[in-house]
Amino acid sequence: MSLLPAFCSTASAQDPVAAAPTLYKVEVDNQWVRVLRLTLGAHQKGPRHSHRPEVVVWVTPTPGQVAFRPASTTDSDENPSDAPLEQAIIELKQNPPTSTRIALDPVAIDPEYHKVVLDNSYVRAIRTVLEPGIKSPLHEHPHYVVVYITELHTTMKLGDGREVDNPRRAGDIGWRDYMKHETLNIGKQTAAEIQVELK
Repeated sequence: MSLLPAFCSTASAQDPVAAAPTLYKVEVDNQWVRVLRLTLGAHQKGPRHSHRPEVVVWVTPTPGQVAFRPASTTDSDENPSDAPLEQAIIELKQNPPTSTRIALDPVAIDPEYHKVVLDNSYVRAIRTVLEPGIKSPLHEHPHYVVVYITELHTTMKLGDGREVDNPRRAGDIGWRDYMKHETLNIGKQTAAEIQVELK
């Protein structure tokens, strides 16, 4: 289990949501992560702010790109391109929740469709891509944030046998507690998502 370095709280530091509420929208907020949706126009720059260690997932214009940024007290977000930019910013608050030990690792079990795109002492990020009709075998995730890169329609069969219908739009963001499941792409297009697992 990783230990996050001590860092000033958003209550005592310049918080990006407070500084620019039209640019930063809170999508998830729990005791372990706060996930922001950042939207910038072409060549737009956000205010200087403080942030915890964070994982950035691009929704546009480079969908699925992932990066890690250490904690900072003097940072700003900028879009240097001619196209609008949208990102999911996953702020890591503290030690992750204690999760069931993972035995069914999707990267080991199903490497064709699950690729590691970021791995450090804080998180592991996986890109999952399923073509229409493809079913991923039963596997597990520790607690994680999911960012849907494409529109998709999947069904998930959970470890307890329940089936969950899962239609999503490109750019949707969600939090998942520990999960054991298999996934079937019942949609008509290739489905892609980024799963940022907490360590």
